[in-house]
Amino acid sequence: MTDTRIRYRERLSPSLWMLVTAAVAAPMLALTFTPYGALPALLIGVAVAVLLITALIAGSPAIRVEGTVLRAGRAHIDARWLGEVTELSGEDARTARGSGLSARGWHLLRGGIDGVVVVQNTDPDDPVTSWTISTRTPDRLAAAIRDAESAAARV
Repeated sequence: MTDTRIRYRERLSPSLWMLVTAAVAAPMLALTFTPYGALPALLIGVAVAVLLITALIAGSPAIRVEGTVLRAGRAHIDARWLGEVTELSGEDARTARGSGLSARGWHLLRGGIDGVVVVQNTDPDDPVTSWTISTRTPDRLAAAIRDAESAAARV
């Protein structure tokens, strides 16, 4: 029997400031369309702001550890190919997202999210050496990945 239990789930939704910025599009766009009348301008502005906010939320990537598979956005890897897991926050996370970012690694990074988890890839046939993933709860994601690695080792 295969393990399909969801060990971790997180959506990297945009920050509040990003959503506020999208909402500010409503009055700016409404001003642009005022020559057509106040009501049409207001409706167009609100509709565009709602569409922008919806697109930002719907387009945000998800991270899941499901069974023995790590899924980050559209990418996935079986836990048997995962090595050392490092959870970072603060200055260490900023370094991992910047100068410490592996050129041969796979990255799912989002602004406004402080935490980072770096996982080594041990698959000899994969040119990617590590995964660097933004997360709001690096300790929980790292624990879920370690749990999936343990489950994969038992299989």
